[in-house]
Amino acid sequence: MKLFIDTWGWVNLFNRQEDHHLKVTQYYREARRKQGEIYTSDYVLDETITLLFRRLPVALAIEAMDSLQQSILQRYLQLEWITLDRFDQIRTLRLKFQDKPLISFTDLSSMVIMQELNITAILTADAHFSHVGLGFQRVP
Repeated sequence: MKLFIDTWGWVNLFNRQEDHHLKVTQYYREARRKQGEIYTSDYVLDETITLLFRRLPVALAIEAMDSLQQSILQRYLQLEWITLDRFDQIRTLRLKFQDKPLISFTDLSSMVIMQELNITAILTADAHFSHVGLGFQRVP
């Protein structure tokens, strides 16, 4: 199983005050237990860390940031970087979906990575992942 985790997923995982914290935590633990391949991107982590420092006490935000770093170092979280080639593909997708201005550039970057790596499952509540017709499935 391949799973991409969006900003919404990480924020719900680390912030116990979020409405979907329990459901997201259970889904994440199950993916880890099944030794699924878990992916995210540098753009997603940028958004995630920014939001966590806004919504959590600093000590908890630092703990979350350290946890993400350890997950990457231990290689059970695959961090995908936005390269120049990927940036060009994101730009192309932005132009394709210019009628959908509410889709963020970061979300488009996730779509490019997911297409490239043949990932269909994404831990998010963002409906546009389902609406773009690229075969993505929102979980949980």
